Amino acid sequence: MAHVPTANGAAMNGATSLVKSLEAANVDVMFGIPGGAILPAYDPIFDSTIRHILVRHEQGAGHAATGYAQVTGRAGVCIATSGPGATNLVTPLADAAMDSVPMIAITGQVPSMAIGTDAFQEADIRGITMPFTKHNFLVTDPDQIPRVIAEAFYIATSGRPGPVLVDVAKDALQKQTTFNWPTSLNLPGYKPQMNPNQSAINDAAALIAQSAKPVFYVGGGAIKANASRELLELAQLLGAPVVTTLMARGAFPDSHPLHLGMPGMHGTVAAVTSLQKADLLITLGARFDDRVTGKLSTFAQNAKIIHADIDPAEIGKNRYADVAVIGDLRETIKALIPALTAALATNRTDLSPWIASMNKLKLTYPLGYDTPTDGSLSPQYVIERLGKICGPDTIFTSGVGQHQMWASQFIGYEKPRTWLNSGGAGTMGYAVPAAMGAKVGAPDTTVWAIDGDGCFQMTNQELVTCALNNIPVKIAIINNESLGMVRQWQTLFYEGRYSNTSLESKRVPNFPMLAESMGCVGLSCENPADVDATIEKAMTINDQPVVVDFRVHRDAMVWPMVAAGTSNDEIMIARATAPDWDSQEL
Repeated sequence: MAHVPTANGAAMNGATSLVKSLEAANVDVMFGIPGGAILPAYDPIFDSTIRHILVRHEQGAGHAATGYAQVTGRAGVCIATSGPGATNLVTPLADAAMDSVPMIAITGQVPSMAIGTDAFQEADIRGITMPFTKHNFLVTDPDQIPRVIAEAFYIATSGRPGPVLVDVAKDALQKQTTFNWPTSLNLPGYKPQMNPNQSAINDAAALIAQSAKPVFYVGGGAIKANASRELLELAQLLGAPVVTTLMARGAFPDSHPLHLGMPGMHGTVAAVTSLQKADLLITLGARFDDRVTGKLSTFAQNAKIIHADIDPAEIGKNRYADVAVIGDLRETIKALIPALTAALATNRTDLSPWIASMNKLKLTYPLGYDTPTDGSLSPQYVIERLGKICGPDTIFTSGVGQHQMWASQFIGYEKPRTWLNSGGAGTMGYAVPAAMGAKVGAPDTTVWAIDGDGCFQMTNQELVTCALNNIPVKIAIINNESLGMVRQWQTLFYEGRYSNTSLESKRVPNFPMLAESMGCVGLSCENPADVDATIEKAMTINDQPVVVDFRVHRDAMVWPMVAAGTSNDEIMIARATAPDWDSQEL
């Protein structure tokens, strides 16, 4: 529970109670836009200690709250009015749900007597968001506001994190009430299991000790649980290879010799193969997502499964678990370390042949890319240089598509919470507002958004917000004049019939001029020789946002690739080129 505010027992209206409740929940910033139904709340916001950042679009408020949450580990807060204001939060809420991000969305609603009458700017936002909020509330009684806010924050941040929506009727904001912050919460039926069952831990340890080809399959839950340090200790104790999913990049250092990279559709050959050939998957905070498994029936067919997760609903959802461990992942790993130490003392399998075969794959099939023959700019090179110049402390956000995959591949992530992206939902337009929220959450850290020219044109209006609120983010537009990932699929599967994927964005809009018009510094680069100097120039500007238009080669593709719906065994390292499996001893 947060602290009991000094306003306890004071008379006030519901709007003031709402703001006092947010203060009591230790909110320091929120992102939003006022409107009719939420307007009463904006009057006490005027006097509040909470920093309110006026965004240009509610979607920007939602993604900014997500970026803030992903960097800080605290719940991000956004606020919007009823009807279209609330529905503009639908995408960020769905995004946060898919990626287990703690977020609180406060929405205004029409007066309680008008609910259900199709009143002006009415939308059933509870009904709309029910499938992808962890929980949601409709408040019509002002006396309930403090309790609901306290419960919302607890639900959003405990157990498996997720978004919670609080919809407040306008008359509940206007009526008088007495403020009473709850000293305890009673949520029957909601009891997240933090500590794992010891017998399950012992079973897992015994199974690991017997395994000759184990792999740590690490998902985003490792970052949510702040379990990176414990994960490193566990991996080094066993000496088994580690793969980190798209949402887990940075949970385990890329530079560590046990790390095989990212599995999945655009994962490394070594990571994908390790899962396919393993006899045991030690699954930590991952959910057997289709982008990782490929055709599920062919995924890791010879492997037994240990599945550790705080959400019991994930256990057995896509793949049967031989050993299920339910609990907070950090607590699970802390319990597993002594149990595994004891198990290994009596039964330690030699993993050196397995490690040697995986290391051979790493050396044989490293990530790489072709340099364009016409001397134009390679997108992978731009992203690689960004990672090298900016260093491991930099926070990177990305949009969705080719640039997202290249950013996950060619930047080395050494620390958790330095890579933010929309994994589950795959939301175009995520990068810029998420970078804004990340910079607010970590003001002393450099934040780069790596965005595509398509994604950038969805939410770039939030650069105005950044410019006016002293939020100096940096944006790298990987401008290939295309919806690049869709174009790649059209190249591979639709005989190069490029239906509606050309954006012509080297001409319209002129991104540097657009950036300047929004109060940012606009730079451009299309010569490989100028990349380093351009990045370094952007790094010297810290008093306003910077947008760099990297005009890159159009036909670059993301490799390796497992086509959707196919087996991971069919991984391609280039077009029509599979690994030479006959030369590998697996």
